[in-house]
Amino acid sequence: MITLKQIAASLTAATITLCPFIGGEAASIVKATQKNDATGSFGKMERWRCSTYDEGGTLIFSDSPEYVKEDGILYQDTVVGKARVLFYHLNDSPTDKKVAVLLTREGFSPAKVTITRGGSGKPGNDFLRVGRTTQKAYFKDVRNEELLIEEGQSQLLQEDMAKKILRPGNLVYGVYDFETNRPVKVTVLIHDAVVEAARFAKTAKVLPKDEYKLRGTFKGMNRVITAAKSYYAGRDGLAYVPIGDNANDVFKSGIDATDGESVVNFGNYGILYRIKLPLAEKSSLQIGLSPQGGVYSGAVKVWANEQPLKGKVIMTPKYGGYFGDKTLPDEAHKLMEQNAEGDRAVLTKYHELTLLGTYSGTKEVFIEYSPPGASNLPAWLILAPG
Repeated sequence: MITLKQIAASLTAATITLCPFIGGEAASIVKATQKNDATGSFGKMERWRCSTYDEGGTLIFSDSPEYVKEDGILYQDTVVGKARVLFYHLNDSPTDKKVAVLLTREGFSPAKVTITRGGSGKPGNDFLRVGRTTQKAYFKDVRNEELLIEEGQSQLLQEDMAKKILRPGNLVYGVYDFETNRPVKVTVLIHDAVVEAARFAKTAKVLPKDEYKLRGTFKGMNRVITAAKSYYAGRDGLAYVPIGDNANDVFKSGIDATDGESVVNFGNYGILYRIKLPLAEKSSLQIGLSPQGGVYSGAVKVWANEQPLKGKVIMTPKYGGYFGDKTLPDEAHKLMEQNAEGDRAVLTKYHELTLLGTYSGTKEVFIEYSPPGASNLPAWLILAPG
């Protein structure tokens, strides 16, 4: 199975494998659009113009070393205000371990921490399943959990971290949003299953990162993408919004607080995308997601007209667990090479795509998206007439 380490290697080498195979939903969209060839084999897509900016608090990202052979601190930094922590680690030792996120108040006066959303799938060796179940929990669960951390004291971010066993060869992945009124030190650590996390942390050393350096502190943990104009089916036809290509959607830079080195979050893992798509009056819109880098499995949340409480969590793909694991036929590659240029891409009937819904009678559609662990980027958000 693919790991974030392998994904980072492909991204840095600029050798991302293009596209998956088969796609009944892609074929139906190609046939329905006005901007397609006479045979219905492909549709030309314009890149949908959007404005982009980052906002929000601080992302604490812990994925290096990804394959962990010894006990120690995986990442550590101090935050205040709104924050998110993402941890993604595999037990590469021969014994049972636990991975914990420890919050420590080092200053005077207690710190109040409020956990607002988050989740962690059951650890396992099916990495794609761990990835999609974690995303489902993150998008589904709205929390209001409060911790009061006295000065000089430490608490686990989640109590069940003291119980979750990470077997040899298994992966653990979690994402949590929280807010703190005073600075707290966030420590992600791995330790022997019979040891208590807070006691171990007092003498634990920081583990060296691996060659991919996927850890760090990143300011602006949310990326807001807003379409520049309203979508009108009769005029606009097929369009796409690229995600995670490091060209139109740039990877974030940050700092590894353990040694001060500048780092890049290849893939923008842990970044929450908030995508706003206005619709023209009396228009309808189909939205799909198509992976462009290989195997993919995750979830998104979609709602209309600024009503997030009515949002629906949609698995990507809806059925089958994962997609994007096969290769496009030569015919598809020829169609893409012959017809893609500049800001124009090509969606063929062979592309794999999962629908996120058809929307009409609404002014705006909102999508929450975050690159799922164990999956490949980039991805296309596809817009088509409803």
